[in-house]
Amino acid sequence: MYYNKVEICGINTSRLHTLSAEETEELLQKSTSGDKKAREELINGNLRLVLSVIQRFAGRGGCADDLFQVGCIGLIKAIDNFDITVGVKFSTYAVPMIIGEVRRYLRDNNMLRVSRGTRDLAYHALSAKEALTKRLGREPTNSEIAAEMGASEESVTSALEAIVEPVSLYDPVYSDGTDSVFVMDGIKDEENTDERWLENIALENALSKLGERESAIINLRFFRGKTQMEIAEEIGISQAQVSRIEKSALEHIRKSM
Repeated sequence: MYYNKVEICGINTSRLHTLSAEETEELLQKSTSGDKKAREELINGNLRLVLSVIQRFAGRGGCADDLFQVGCIGLIKAIDNFDITVGVKFSTYAVPMIIGEVRRYLRDNNMLRVSRGTRDLAYHALSAKEALTKRLGREPTNSEIAAEMGASEESVTSALEAIVEPVSLYDPVYSDGTDSVFVMDGIKDEENTDERWLENIALENALSKLGERESAIINLRFFRGKTQMEIAEEIGISQAQVSRIEKSALEHIRKSM
């Protein structure tokens, strides 16, 4: 998908108009009273909001033009159903509506469809789970659900996993009307820690201090995965020389770090 292209659905995204809070409120009042022109201005003034929402679905399937059109349907539904007396920002109400519309579209048009048999097994498993929960006073395991149904634990587990809708890292889990908290905000990165970040900076600094030939050999050896023999042939020196230069360069890196 190319969300950053200038034109989408025949609309020049670089020229999209945005509304101020005061303009939005005024147009919402007019639109609620049946003013079709105000409704049209609201739609055109919030197309950039639609564009920002569909960017969250990059890599989830569907082309940008289709998602934009589906997002616009969600926007129109939000405009037509928004209650101006509630005292909530329009964008706070509109974004979940747009997201919901796009999700339904992606779900209904997903190439990876779950078979009817798997769905039926999953729904029977859910019914058995509910009955067992009431009887046991706790949530049953998949093994207990399978025993209740007379099915294998593996088939029950696979069926239940198959009907779970994938969650995007950019799905909002909380919003106070200004900033949103997304799924990815609650995920810990075990690799890109502060310590690893500092190590990378130190390594980059150490590499920058190497000579041109040392730098080339380290790059070929450890970043491009070549053998000493391959490097020797490529730069026109012996393997023994490559070995000596490599050891010297590594020693310089260790001292620098």
